[in-house]
Amino acid sequence: MNGIYERLGVVPMVNAKGPATRLSGGPMRSEVAAAMAEAAGSCVDMLELHAAAGAIVARHTGAEAGLVTAGASAAILLGTAACIAGMDPAAMARLPDTRGLRNRVVMVRSQRNQYDHAVRAAGVEIVEAGLPDRVSGAGCRDAEPWEIEAAIDERTAAVHYVADAKARPSLEAVVAVAHARGVPVLVDAAAQLPPASNLRRFTEAGADLVCFSGGKAIGGPQASGILAGRRELVASAALQMLDMDYPDGFFRPPPGFIDKDGLKGLPPHGIGRSCKVAKEQIAGLVTALELFVAEGDEVRSGRWRAILEEIAGGLPAGLAELRDGPVPQLVVQAGGRAPAIYRALIEGNPVIHTDPEELEEGCLVVNPVCLQPHEAGVVAARLDELFREVRA
Repeated sequence: MNGIYERLGVVPMVNAKGPATRLSGGPMRSEVAAAMAEAAGSCVDMLELHAAAGAIVARHTGAEAGLVTAGASAAILLGTAACIAGMDPAAMARLPDTRGLRNRVVMVRSQRNQYDHAVRAAGVEIVEAGLPDRVSGAGCRDAEPWEIEAAIDERTAAVHYVADAKARPSLEAVVAVAHARGVPVLVDAAAQLPPASNLRRFTEAGADLVCFSGGKAIGGPQASGILAGRRELVASAALQMLDMDYPDGFFRPPPGFIDKDGLKGLPPHGIGRSCKVAKEQIAGLVTALELFVAEGDEVRSGRWRAILEEIAGGLPAGLAELRDGPVPQLVVQAGGRAPAIYRALIEGNPVIHTDPEELEEGCLVVNPVCLQPHEAGVVAARLDELFREVRA
């Protein structure tokens, strides 16, 4: 232990689970930390900073506009609020009171998850579509486009779509039925990077707003995220997050960021005010985003694979298998001892966290995203030690 954590009495860990918030995400690259430290040394106009950062986000996502948010969940809340209120300051001022407004969001039932609380926090009712038979094992069907269309009515503010390789129906099909009824589509793509091409994929498929986590594979501050999409909706989201305590006549947003002339008046602090983003987070996120894009998928995957291969090389032959994917993983077969070994890892010295998702199947999963190269040997040695104890 050393430095700030030693002074606080907190024990650092080896994070082989991946960028989970409960484990503080991952280490930031030195360039990101340096950008945050540099930003901390000066004061700036936050409208100007948000506009400049939003232009970088828009350039990398192919969207009309972008906004740095306080994580992907904040982006979902702000995106939902934007779909409800649009550029109406009176509606912004009322949220989460949505009486008389469009206050329903359609969502495929199999895509419901604990993060849709961010949707409901804006004051809407989630209307489910479809039956998740293929997920529950009761059959092969899931929601179909016509079911989403049937769920849309005059009170529908948006369709919320959770992006995943197994998500059904396709985003393109959802966009088609939603847009035919004049309803925007908000995509939760928090964990859909890499590949870097996904920065643009959802916008290119017609999504009106897309949310990404900044603290996962991008490597930005853990409490950062991205909202990208149509200019008017991003502007509405920004207006509902920013400090709006301006003297009369002094709100002067940069051209292209927020259309001041399109506002009937200046809204008060909005529902997203508690989601504010600091200048340090913005600087860190845009720096990390540009580094993420510049590195490229092939180099990044090779860096991660090298860490996993070193761990596998330190274990008995046949014990671990490399699983390919956008983020490669190392699957360690532990059988019925998996829970006990997992517990020994998180209670030992050093503390090591692996992904517990497949413990019931007898597997310890190592995710390389948050691992430093020098930690590969540490993980391998500790796993080997524990398996030797099991064999003994």
